[in-house]
Amino acid sequence: MLHHVELWVPDLHRALASLGWLLQALGYALYQSWEGGHSWRLGPTYLVIEQSSALTAEEHDRCRPGLNHLAFHVEDATTVEKLVANAIQHGWHLMFPERHPYAGGSQHYAAYLENDDGFEVELVAINSPGRK
Repeated sequence: MLHHVELWVPDLHRALASLGWLLQALGYALYQSWEGGHSWRLGPTYLVIEQSSALTAEEHDRCRPGLNHLAFHVEDATTVEKLVANAIQHGWHLMFPERHPYAGGSQHYAAYLENDDGFEVELVAINSPGRK
């Protein structure tokens, strides 16, 4: 089981507005806070967002070696769409809009979102009929 994931971000306030909002919307609870970061926990797993002074670059590139994206389970298609609608107000942009919600395939109902810092998340409906 995954213990935790730590994301280093170039701007903590911007990350809190997008990633922090999303984690809370997905049911994660604020776990820890300090000057340079915060963490959210769901069950035994937690996710850290930190603006470290040791950063060697100012932007995230999901196409470089390292983290490409995080994928989260979401209850159903209705919940995916509600999150997408609200995400726009929190610094997220829908990726692959011409193929939404089946950009991952005809049996995979999901939304792919990218925030202003280039971090991608995938919201995958657990209970959803496939495309007909």
